[in-house]
Amino acid sequence: MTTTTAAPAPHKLTSKGQATRARILEQAAELIYTKGVHATNNEQLRRAAGVSGSQLNHYFPTKESLVLAVIAWQAERVLTFHRGERFACFDNLDAFRAWADFYAGYERAYQEGCSLGSLASEIIKTDLDVHDELAAAFDRWRDIFRDGIERMQQLGRISADADPTQLANLLLAAFQGGTLLAQVARDIAPLKDALQAAVDHLQTFATTPDAGVPQAR
Repeated sequence: MTTTTAAPAPHKLTSKGQATRARILEQAAELIYTKGVHATNNEQLRRAAGVSGSQLNHYFPTKESLVLAVIAWQAERVLTFHRGERFACFDNLDAFRAWADFYAGYERAYQEGCSLGSLASEIIKTDLDVHDELAAAFDRWRDIFRDGIERMQQLGRISADADPTQLANLLLAAFQGGTLLAQVARDIAPLKDALQAAVDHLQTFATTPDAGVPQAR
């Protein structure tokens, strides 16, 4: 297997170069999602992104470098959303409920699935040397939940007996598994049920009925 050649770092590019690179990544992510990794080729990507072959090779000289960049791009979108103010650092049960309610109320979730999860399902079937980067992306997502649960423990909102890593894995697995089942069923119900059950389990560690809710100031 050839050594992965990393693509030029975005911060070293001009504004025009960053825009071109971002356009290529967006189109690559869409093609990989709809066609798969192996079925996505340079010609398709070149046409979709409106770039020349030399431009494509300049930013992404190998397929591995392209897939690595797509992983980073998709992961950043997911992580930025989860780190936003909407979920208040996941340091209370209301934040986890809001997260579950958001996806349960997003009817297109059963059509679109999880962008990072869909990418993972494609990549694990290939021999591209990018599995470590993909695993690291999911680790960072899980860590958002774990860190929030640890803060809940520090604030006395849930029991010290709770295992933050185990609970974070449960929440992420509920989302990924629920999303897949929702896609198969073409119905949001499996995802809604999985997320509700995961958050309900987290609530069993609450020190008091309202321990997971931030107090008014």
